[in-house]
Amino acid sequence: MNITANRTSLPLSKRRRYLLDDQVGFVLRQAFQRHTTLFTEKMGAEITPTQWAVISKLHEIGACSQNLLGRQTAMDAATVKGVVDRLTKRGIVATEPDPNDGRRILVSLTEEGENLADLHIGRALDVTEATLAPLTATERGTLMSLLMKLR
Repeated sequence: MNITANRTSLPLSKRRRYLLDDQVGFVLRQAFQRHTTLFTEKMGAEITPTQWAVISKLHEIGACSQNLLGRQTAMDAATVKGVVDRLTKRGIVATEPDPNDGRRILVSLTEEGENLADLHIGRALDVTEATLAPLTATERGTLMSLLMKLR
């Protein structure tokens, strides 16, 4: 297939215009890259954003099933299992069978995990503040409201 022939087969006046810089996915990816850079600068390299999601959610809601944890952190089953396995090896979370349902795994923060969460909460709030710094308070509210509609 000749790509050049296809592209030029329509007269310029009939072609749909596509500018990458105007596409929502491209702009969201750029904003996410900026946020990720700020996250790494403020949180350090020892905690990834997905690990922080698990740690902070467990700190927020307490022990829960691995399945619920995945739903609460917007991770599929394989991803949350990998994150939990890595955090378990580091002694940050612990797992045990659910006494009411042996098929279910309960995940909880260890004492070390709770201490880590307490230590990093301020830094995580700073990441959010730095990410949103270019916006006014009203713009921040509007952005968050609009993003919530997109998820």
